[in-house]
Amino acid sequence: MTMRKHSWLGLCKPALLIATALALAALSPVGRPQMPTTNTGDDVLAHLNAAISWYKNLTAKVPAGPEPSDAIYLNNAQNFGAQVVRLAFQSAKAQADLDSQPAGPANTGTGQDSSNSVPTGAQKYVKMENDVSQRISDDETQLAALKQKDGRMKQSDLLAQQRSLEGKLALDKASLSAVQQIRNFVENSNSGETGLKGSIHQLARSVPEVLETQTIDKPGTSAAPAAKSSTATTRPGLFGQLVTLYGEMQSIRSIDQRMDEADDLRRIATSLRVPLRNELTSTLQQEKELGANAGVTKEQYDGLTARFKGISAALLPLSEELVVLDQSQANLSQWKKAHTDESRTILISILSRIALIAISIALVLGLAELWRRLTFRYIHDPRRRRQFLILRRVVMGFLIFLVLIMGFASEFSSLATFAGFVTAGIAVGLQTILLSVAAYFFVIGRYGISVGDRISVAGVTGDVIDVGLVRFYLMEFASTGTDLYPTGRIVVFSNAVLFQATTPLFKQLPGTRYTWHEAVLPLAAKTDYGAAERAVDAAVSPVYKEYQLDSLGHRRAFDSIDIAISPPTPHHRLQFGESGPELVARYPVDLSKSAEIDNKITRALIGAIQSDHQLAAAVIGSPKIRAPIKN
Repeated sequence: MTMRKHSWLGLCKPALLIATALALAALSPVGRPQMPTTNTGDDVLAHLNAAISWYKNLTAKVPAGPEPSDAIYLNNAQNFGAQVVRLAFQSAKAQADLDSQPAGPANTGTGQDSSNSVPTGAQKYVKMENDVSQRISDDETQLAALKQKDGRMKQSDLLAQQRSLEGKLALDKASLSAVQQIRNFVENSNSGETGLKGSIHQLARSVPEVLETQTIDKPGTSAAPAAKSSTATTRPGLFGQLVTLYGEMQSIRSIDQRMDEADDLRRIATSLRVPLRNELTSTLQQEKELGANAGVTKEQYDGLTARFKGISAALLPLSEELVVLDQSQANLSQWKKAHTDESRTILISILSRIALIAISIALVLGLAELWRRLTFRYIHDPRRRRQFLILRRVVMGFLIFLVLIMGFASEFSSLATFAGFVTAGIAVGLQTILLSVAAYFFVIGRYGISVGDRISVAGVTGDVIDVGLVRFYLMEFASTGTDLYPTGRIVVFSNAVLFQATTPLFKQLPGTRYTWHEAVLPLAAKTDYGAAERAVDAAVSPVYKEYQLDSLGHRRAFDSIDIAISPPTPHHRLQFGESGPELVARYPVDLSKSAEIDNKITRALIGAIQSDHQLAAAVIGSPKIRAPIKN
């Protein structure tokens, strides 16, 4: 019966080992590099460090993008990283346990584990606790036996032994309490583990969020720290788009680095698999050799089976880790492609915006050139031309500034709100200046003010010598009668005076630069008024013909406003004055030649009075010249 049992085990166990070996070989790559025959503790720890570093970089150094899909990619990448870390620790712990097992069937006959021959760490304190507990039990047994002894012994000797055992029992109990306290501390801190297992435990403390979850979650679950959803969106301005593009490039660079780290981790895991596969093959070969020999015991097959299970426990997580790394690389590649497409879209948008800004600036510059040409063509006054050119610079500069602000601003709505408040503050603080600038466009209008015009404003009469954006300048004129002469003073008025109802401004239309003067001759009551009128008309008419006003310009001025007004001509009339009847000869004079014309009229009237005795007898007072219209 024993032989049949051994024969059945000899048939079933090789089949199980061969099937598992074939499954592991199917997961391994075809081309195997030549690697060392065994894995050292440093190799295992290097693998764990690479896996933990890759996982932490996936968690901290890959920023989430603005798209909702970026959160999904990031969550998947972190979950894949968590799976890789868990599988790496599974394999590392299995390899640490494998190092403590016998290497082959030659040393399995005793049925004892050599790792337990020398207690270390927490095992040492457990053994001490058992020894102390045993001593306490022995002390209590001895103390109970002493209490049951009869009086054959002296009462004093019995009492002394009893007290000695009680002291020893108290000491053993104190020792047990101290050992238990140390053991609990060692077990809680796990400081008793040394070597490879202790290093693995220390590394496990760096990723508690991963190893606390024992089950391997699928991508998209919350095994890894949940990726923070990004609330950032692509900003509308050029500057905002440049910032977004820089963020996309940073994300692509970070993903490339994680992919390179995953490749390095894959190479490390592959190098760890090769010695394990070789050892698995060696174990299978030992099984074949045992099957060919007679008298193989069950303990030898049990040793091979335990060794095979230990190798498989270390090899299978590595194979699964490589599969998860491939899935992670595929996820990172798709994520990189999404960022690349988004970067291309943002770059096209940036180039389009730059082209639009360039076209807008070109249009503004074209408008500026058109303005300049129209100014030189239609405005011949140098001062007015210079003012229009200055205004052109201001307007064009503002338009270019506006184009640049609208092109580069990231939050134009906030900028518009801020600009609105600033504009309102400027409008209140610079109300007079802004009103003067607005009045400038009325001043330079069709019937506005130009250099050389004579105007009257706020009781001041003078000739305009300059017109600016916010003020204009007058050369002041004064008079002692009909004659106006410059005082040499410059009067400055704000353009806003045009909108002040209490400060009227008087200006004559173009083509009407004249005023009226009157020559007044006081007459006697008994006079031939008709003869006097003819004599005065004969004296004034020849003088008027010498300086006759430009009737054509006068006609054009009034034709432009569709008003029919006869050109000015001298005329006379008879009226009552303070001392009696007066003969008034009214005649137009040019504003710039009024004194010269009055001089000629005066000489002509004096000559007429001296040469015409009838007119001289009719004039009873001193003739005078006056201005009926205030200048």
